[in-house]
Amino acid sequence: MALILIAVMPLILSDFRLDLLHRYLALAIVALGIDLIWGYTGLLSLGHGIFFALGGYAIAMHIKLQIPETASSQLPDFMGLYGVTELPWFWGPFSSFPVTAIAIILIPGILAAFLGYLVFRNRIRGVYFSILTQAATIVFFNFFNGQQKLFNGTNGLTDFQTLLGFPISNPNTQYGFYVITVILLAASYLLCRWLTSGRFGRLLIAIRDDESRVRFSGYNPTGYKVLVFAISAALAGLGGALFTLRAGIISPRAMDIAFSIEMVIWVAVGGRATLIGAILGALLVNYGKSFLSEQFPEIWLFFQGALFLIVVLVLPNGIVGWLRTEAGNFIRRITGHPRYVITYPQLAEDPEIQRERETLEP
Repeated sequence: MALILIAVMPLILSDFRLDLLHRYLALAIVALGIDLIWGYTGLLSLGHGIFFALGGYAIAMHIKLQIPETASSQLPDFMGLYGVTELPWFWGPFSSFPVTAIAIILIPGILAAFLGYLVFRNRIRGVYFSILTQAATIVFFNFFNGQQKLFNGTNGLTDFQTLLGFPISNPNTQYGFYVITVILLAASYLLCRWLTSGRFGRLLIAIRDDESRVRFSGYNPTGYKVLVFAISAALAGLGGALFTLRAGIISPRAMDIAFSIEMVIWVAVGGRATLIGAILGALLVNYGKSFLSEQFPEIWLFFQGALFLIVVLVLPNGIVGWLRTEAGNFIRRITGHPRYVITYPQLAEDPEIQRERETLEP
């Protein structure tokens, strides 16, 4: 699939549609993180917009510091508008690309680990965890929105010129970013598949289904939940950085509550605890939103809301979940064949079961 995305899609899609696909593939990385924390661990986070924005701001700060030596000022252009005469200390490390690349993943991960430890050690979960993440989103949104001198406030960081000497607006550079996005999406999927396929994954599902029993079994879920929350946030930061490179702007709007809720919708539509469903949901929902807004610019939100209601009511397990559990019986029903019936014939053949039957018979 990655090879098809890299080699075939640029040939059959227009530049505009390829640009949309590039953005949505970056968002699919965020959806994988949401599926990891919500689908497998049962922790509904409504604040992943924070980590998405932090990754975007990290790469944007690096780009804004790529200032020619001949420029009259060695400060980002917006700082001069607010009378800033010296580069803030925390901007300095972002002049290095290796440091920035690490920060894109590390800053969201460390922040999530810190917040998660404070929350999970007090055994806060369920709807209270969701409310706390939403409240954190409001705090970060207001902070970045009010920092004109540090982050250009509500306008955000934009007007990107070069990255590692390559002009960002150049089509060849953008295709390179597209290829990198596809590769990192595939790597993120493999990472999540590896995490969820072994003992660690079974423990995450156990935490989701019955955390109290996990504690009684001798495990401390706090450390596992902190770790998976940090990994999920790191994926969101990576997706935010890749999306920012394509969009050409990052602003506090990325921390808007509605955007964080929309991330959850992607996973719900595609199918929780499926991983591939998270990618599919991110692509379908965003492409659907783009198509409806083009065809019905005045009422497209009503169509979008109706589609979400249909998915929740008719496909509660998402598209991939339905394909795995109900699609077979649906096809058999419309073709006139009987439904599959789940039985356990091995029980009837078990020698111990047969002995018990003989013993219990009068």
